[in-house]
This record gives sequence, C-alpha cells and structure tokens, in this order.
Amino acid sequence: MNPAGTENTELPSIATGAPVDAAPEPSPDPAPPAQPGRLRRWGQALVSATNWTFGLASMLGLLAVLSVVPILNFLSLGYLLNASARVAISGRLREGFVGIRKAARIGGFVLGAFLVTLPVRVVSGLWKDADIVAPGSPTSKLWRTGLLVLAVFTVVHIVWATIRGGRFRHFLWPAPLDFLRWLRTSDKVPAVRDNLLAFITSLRLPTYLWLGFRGFAGTFLWLLLPVGILLAAAQLAPDKGGAVLSLLGGVLLMGVALYLPFLQVHFAVEDRWSALFTVGAVRRQFQRAPVAFWIALVVTLLFAIPLYLLKIELPPRGMVWLPSLVFVLFIFPARLLAGWAMGRSLRRDQPRHSFFRWSARLGFVPVVLFYALMVYLTQYLSWNGSRGLLEQHAFLVPAPWASL
Repeated sequence: MNPAGTENTELPSIATGAPVDAAPEPSPDPAPPAQPGRLRRWGQALVSATNWTFGLASMLGLLAVLSVVPILNFLSLGYLLNASARVAISGRLREGFVGIRKAARIGGFVLGAFLVTLPVRVVSGLWKDADIVAPGSPTSKLWRTGLLVLAVFTVVHIVWATIRGGRFRHFLWPAPLDFLRWLRTSDKVPAVRDNLLAFITSLRLPTYLWLGFRGFAGTFLWLLLPVGILLAAAQLAPDKGGAVLSLLGGVLLMGVALYLPFLQVHFAVEDRWSALFTVGAVRRQFQRAPVAFWIALVVTLLFAIPLYLLKIELPPRGMVWLPSLVFVLFIFPARLLAGWAMGRSLRRDQPRHSFFRWSARLGFVPVVLFYALMVYLTQYLSWNGSRGLLEQHAFLVPAPWASL
C-alpha cells in the first residue's frame, strides 16, 4: 500500500485486473536562469580585470622580493622558467601568467595586514613620545595600555581575516557576528588547517624551487668558463695578457649568450637537466623559427642592460629589492618571448627559407657583441667591481650580496 498523498508510479499486476494508472503528465521544463544585465556584466568584468591587474603587480613584487633572498631566489627563477615553458607548450603568451589570481590573494593579504596595523604603529609612536617626555607618567601608562589592547584586537582581526580567506575585503570589515557564529562551530581548527594547507599546496613551491635550482646549476656551468676568464683578465694588466684573455672571454660569452636563453626554455619544457646542454636541438629549433628566435634574443639581452646601469651605486639597505623589481619587469616579458619563439618552432615541421635563417644569424652578431661589451664594462661601472661580472641578469637571478 502506498502512503497517503503519494502517487503510485508502478504498473499493477496483470492477475489482479486493477486498472493501470494514467501516466503522469510531463512536468514543464524549468525556466532558464535569468541572465545578468549589461551593466552587471560590465561591472563583473571590471572587477575581474582589476583583480587580475592587482594580481600581476603582486606577482612582480613577490618575484622581486624572492630574488634577493638566498635559496628562495630559486623560486623566482623557477617561476620564470616554468612561465616560458608553458608559453612554448601552449603557443599562447597568456599561459605564461601563472598563478596571478593566487598572487592577488597574497597581495591583498599583505596590503590588508599593512593597513590594519597602521593604528598600532601610530599609537606605538605616541606612547614612546609620551614615555620620553615623562617616563612612568599616567599619560605614558595610559598610552601603553591602549597600545596593548589595540595590538590584541589587531592580531585577532588579522587571524580572523585569514580564516575567512585572507582577501583584502576581509580586512575592511571584521564581520563580528560571523566571528561569534564561527566560535560556536565544531571542527574549527581542522577546517582552517585543511584550507591553509590546500592553498599552500596549490602554490607548487617545491616544484618551482627544484626547477629553479636545476636551471641555476646548469646555467652557472655554462657561464663558468667565459665569466671565469673575464675575472682572470681583470686581475692582469692589458700588456701582460689581460687584453687577450678579455677578448677570449668576450668571444666565449657571445657564444653562450647566443644559445643559453633557448636552452633554458628547452630544459623547462623537457624537464630534464641534460636538456640544458643539447645545443643541437636548439639549432634545429632555430631553423624552424629564425625570426622569432632573433626577436626573443634581442629582447632578452637588451632588457638586461638597465639593471647593470642600476648597479652604478649601492642602493640603500632598505631598497635592495628595487633593482630586482626592475629585473623582473624587464626579464619577465623576455622569458615569455623566449617561450613564444620556442613554441613557434615546435609547431613547425620544416625549416624556414635560407634567407630568413641567414638574416637572423647575421642579426645575432651585433646583438651578442653589444651584450658582451656591456657585460665587460660593468666591472668599471658597478659598485661591486669585477665581481659584477658574475651577475648575469639575463640568465640568473640577481643576488647583490653573493653576486650569484
């Protein structure tokens, strides 16, 4: 027997002779969801574009900061190598902008935490001033008590904003009612832990670190001989072999600069350390996209020159990251173009006409010659002296203190 108020949808037995219930009429199709209006779509597009732009700026800032921190600078190099590889594999420049939305989230957290700690810094300054004028006075104690209370509320605010997602908007309004409801929920700590671990895992930091370390090691081996000869020549007088060694080191550096940007992309695409030394593969790839290779090499080498000019004077201690920001601003598009050139080659089966191949080969000569000359002159322009020769910004990450 069916429960009351329910419809029998089963066919009755033939033996009972019970009439077959009429088939239920089909229900009408649900109404399609309402499309957002034009103004709303424009607003959503504007918000998305603003978030992406902020994420790009945050990514550039993060790469610049990481570039001056030992060990962590491998993350910066690994990200750039991965970006060029993604462009080469997909053939689209936009694929090189990896993790921009996540960078926007990190940048929003940093900006929000900075803003909410401003009152603490202001009150801290007022308390110190009051304590200098009248040490131990009631006014000084009052400012100190207010500072402690404000600091506790600020820490709670930052932690609660992090739990809610760590986005910039979470710092603007603390949502106290949501906070009270969250305190009454069970399994608070496991949920926060899982969300935080999931976000950290999505950053793929070990992947970038390992890729950057291997890329750095292989690149350093390529540069060791020409840069080592230039360093040895800097210790000798021109008439005692210094001029000859400088010429030899410059010629070797020209040869290395000609292949190294594309060997790095090839290594990142293949994800094999040995791919950093397969010159023959890069030569074959050049034949299928000679003009693209020439454009990428010009941008890569010429975009590295401005950072050398910034080394004329030692930056202030608190502004060490500024040359690295310039490095990222110039080298990031160069890495993407190197991946673009490699991608064009990977999508072609036949070499281009000999006219384009030889035109590109001849066009390489003045570019690498100018680059080698500028690198040689950096030992006379940089505050770091001849050790500045080790700072090959077109291929490595800047490390002002170690020069590697």
